Amino acid sequence: MAVLAQASPDELESRWRDVTAPPPHRMLRPPETGLVMVRGRAGGTGARFNVGEMTVTRCAVEVEGGAVGVAYIRGRDRRHAELAAVIDGLLQDPARREDLEHSVVVPLAAAQTARRRAAAERVAPSRVEFFTLVRGDD
Repeated sequence: MAVLAQASPDELESRWRDVTAPPPHRMLRPPETGLVMVRGRAGGTGARFNVGEMTVTRCAVEVEGGAVGVAYIRGRDRRHAELAAVIDGLLQDPARREDLEHSVVVPLAAAQTARRRAAAERVAPSRVEFFTLVRGDD
């Protein structure tokens, strides 16, 4: 689900066009946009604090066969939320799962990994490391 939610809407739409014979689906909860509170922890382990609010769009669909797909995506793109929910529902069908993973999920995950790697390489030259030297005269 994270791969579908973090994919760009254009990438997801492109991969969806490659899906052969997508079955019809019924909206259980049409795409709707709202706010969620994002919380963080100081240093990753400290006390929780509210970072701020973030816009999300959620959707729930029922695909052919009765599986329910759900998606929450960052932002306001209703089509992205709908496609992610439909693909989530289709991934629950064992007959379609392997094909969808190879044609949709794996390529999207590879693209996301490449983007993260490129961003890390771009900022790596500006990284500063701090060292603490201990003097032996306690």
